Amino acid sequence: MELTKVESVKDELMTSNPEFRELAREHGRYEERLSELSALAYPSDEEQLEEVTLKKKKLALKDQMYSLMLQHEKTASTEH
Repeated sequence: MELTKVESVKDELMTSNPEFRELAREHGRYEERLSELSALAYPSDEEQLEEVTLKKKKLALKDQMYSLMLQHEKTASTEH
């Protein structure tokens, strides 16, 4: 999908799809926490592990969001 189309689909799903909206919120929370962790000069072992775990979770959420976007596009193209 081209960038403008991606943004358009994201905006539409944020409005119409509660599952997508929740995934996006959670993705944002992970991003915020990752920013906090990356700002630490000397993260502990636990903080380093949390950072790795959050990166994996964030990527999984992004995959779920992209899947919903593709489903939406597929549905939209068959309706026209």
